[in-house]
Amino acid sequence: MAVFHNFTNLPDDARRAVVAIGNFDGVHLGHQAVIGQARAIAEKLNRPLAVLTFEPHPRSLFKPDQPCFRLTPMIAKAHALKKVGVDHVYIQDFTLDFAKKSAESFVLETLVRDLGAQHLVIGGDFCFGKDRQGNATLLEKMGKEHGFGVTAATLVEDKNDVVLSSSRIREYLKAGRPGDAARILGRYWEIDGTVMHGFKRGRTIGFPTANLSMKNYLVPSLGVYAVRVAKAGVEGFGLTHWYNGVANIGVRPTVDGEAVNLEVFIFDFDEDIYDMDLRVQIVEYLRPEKKFDGLTALTEQIKNDSEQARKLLLELPDHPIDPVVSTTGQQ
Repeated sequence: MAVFHNFTNLPDDARRAVVAIGNFDGVHLGHQAVIGQARAIAEKLNRPLAVLTFEPHPRSLFKPDQPCFRLTPMIAKAHALKKVGVDHVYIQDFTLDFAKKSAESFVLETLVRDLGAQHLVIGGDFCFGKDRQGNATLLEKMGKEHGFGVTAATLVEDKNDVVLSSSRIREYLKAGRPGDAARILGRYWEIDGTVMHGFKRGRTIGFPTANLSMKNYLVPSLGVYAVRVAKAGVEGFGLTHWYNGVANIGVRPTVDGEAVNLEVFIFDFDEDIYDMDLRVQIVEYLRPEKKFDGLTALTEQIKNDSEQARKLLLELPDHPIDPVVSTTGQQ
């Protein structure tokens, strides 16, 4: 999969693609259905499958003081898009100048001139351009004038006729319900990051931990989770090895922590992984974060948490997420 930050002078094999447009935060089952519709059109037209997304997320630009809400920062998003078979990812820099562009300018300059898009696939509620004046109707009109097709994708609903959305995933994670979030994602929610050097207090109590920053991620319900951990960058040919573990997402009040971090103890693991990139899947919520009277009480609780996490993770089936969606709806 090729990723492009600059659309001028694209190579020929990256132009004239079928392009799914959206933020795709989470690349959840609803997003995958949209991309799947784009894939079917790409195969029919014998063209590449591409995704056009925006960085930073528009909400981050217009509301910079709000807490981070991202499910998948760009690197994690690209990883997820690659797994669903996307050939090219176009990353549009979402700046204030870009936000001031008219909808027509975006179509003519980006979609027609730079990408040479042959067909566009959008969500039925997709809006774009200054003051969100662009929509499916405008795209269809301009498509007839400039030679590209447009499909407003069928949106995926659950058995209660509720559209699968990134917002619902965020709500579940904030409520300590990672299993429900996973059923919309089609996989466990994942936090990727580089192992930071910390104070190494965990080693002194027999529980060495790997610490990852939560800076670029939505902060879920603070507390202790059963997790699965893998080294990033080694996936391929089915060789990724997942280790079970237990993690705390929080500020570590017992040792007077401040910033929210992910601190994971990996079971049956003894390797130097400082500065290594890890993938941590958030499987199940065990308990809220709490402050203990001292390290002795904390150590005892970590033992209990580890036993609970081990039992839960060992009982997981090989494919724990059921991606079946009962109904679909047309937007």
